[in-house]
Amino acid sequence: MNREWVEKDFYSVLGISAEATQDEIKRAYRKLAQQLHPDANPGDASAEDRFKDVSEAYATLSDQEQRKEYDQVRRLASTGAFAGGGFGGGGYPGGGFGGPGAQFRVEDLTDLFGGGGGLGDLFGGGRRRTGGAGPIRGVDTAADLNISFEEAFSGVTTTLQVRGQAACSHCGGSGAEPPSRPKTCPTCGGSGSIAQNQGFFSFSEPCPQCRGSGTIVDDPCTVCHGSGAEVRTRSIKVRIPAGVKDGATIRLAGKGGPGRNGGPAGDLLVKVHVTPHPVFGRSGNDLTLTVPISFSEAALGTKLSVPTMDGSVRVKIPAGTTSGKVFRVRGRGVDPEKGRPGDLLARVEIQVPARLSKDEKQLLEQLASYDTDEMRAHLDTYLT
Repeated sequence: MNREWVEKDFYSVLGISAEATQDEIKRAYRKLAQQLHPDANPGDASAEDRFKDVSEAYATLSDQEQRKEYDQVRRLASTGAFAGGGFGGGGYPGGGFGGPGAQFRVEDLTDLFGGGGGLGDLFGGGRRRTGGAGPIRGVDTAADLNISFEEAFSGVTTTLQVRGQAACSHCGGSGAEPPSRPKTCPTCGGSGSIAQNQGFFSFSEPCPQCRGSGTIVDDPCTVCHGSGAEVRTRSIKVRIPAGVKDGATIRLAGKGGPGRNGGPAGDLLVKVHVTPHPVFGRSGNDLTLTVPISFSEAALGTKLSVPTMDGSVRVKIPAGTTSGKVFRVRGRGVDPEKGRPGDLLARVEIQVPARLSKDEKQLLEQLASYDTDEMRAHLDTYLT
C-alpha cells in the first residue's frame, strides 16, 4: 500500500461505484482509455495525465487481491486510522510509524492480530511481512480490427498496428542503457521495502536507496530515461480463427501494457468488426441468402444454381412454392474451428415485374381469367 491508495479514489477515476463487478471495471477502463489515449488527443497534456490516472486505477482494481487490499485501506482511512493520532499518535503520512513516506500494509494489521483475531505479535505469535512492491503485471489494452466477411468465414492472419505504452525498444524494458543491466538493491535485497519495529508494531516502508523498485540502475536508458517503457507503435501479428463472429474479442497474452518491477506484460484484447457481405448474412453458424424466383418458377417448379461461400450448389424448387419458403443446404454454412458447422439457408422470394411488355400483359390476362375467389373464401365471413 502507498500514500496514493489513501489520497486517490480509483473508483471515481473510472466513474464506477465501489460495488462494480470486474466486467464493469473492464468496460469503464476500455471506454476511458479510447477517449483519453494520446493518439486521440495529440498534444493534450491534460488528457495524457488522465490516461495515466485511468491506467493506474485499472491496474489496481483489475487485480482482485490488490483491489481487496485497496478497499481495506480505504475503509481504514475513512475511520481516521491514518490521521492525527490514529496509530501511535503519529498520523499518516507524516508521523507515527516511520515518518514521511512510510507504508503501513494491510497485511501488517492482519499480522498484528495473528490473522485470526488474536493478539499475534503482542505476544510473539504473529507473522511479520516485509514484502515490497514486487513484480506488477501490466494493464490489459484494447484495439479494434476490421476484417471482411470472407476473412471471418475462412480465418486470416494479419498484422495490427497498436500505439501505446510498450517495453522500451532500446533497453528491452530494463531501464538500463545497454549493455548494462539493473542490479539488485543491496539495502533491501530486491524486496523494495525495509522492515521496521517500533515496540509491539511491525511496519514496512519503501527502501530509501531504490525507492521501492528493488533494483538500482546506475546508467539509465537514454531513450526511456530509466522507466523501462515508451509510447510507440508496434506491429502485432494476429491470427483470427475461421468462423469468428462480429464483435468477438481475441485475447493476445503478453501483448498489452508493460509490467513493472519485472512483472509480466498485460494482454491485448482485439475486438473484431466484420464488414457485412452484399449477398450473404449470418445467423449463428448458418449462412443466409435471399434467392429471387419468378412466378412461373414458383408455380411450375425448377432447379436453381445457388452460390455458397465456397462454390455453388443445385437447389430443387418444387412446384407450388410460396414466397418466403426457406431451403436448407446441410453443411454449407460457417465451419468454425470449434463447434458444429452451420448450414446454408436459402430463402426464395417471388419477384413481381414492375413493367410488362404487351405480350406479357396479354398472357397474364389470359392466366387471370382462370383465377377464382376460392383463395379468399375464408375471409367472406368477415366482409361487411
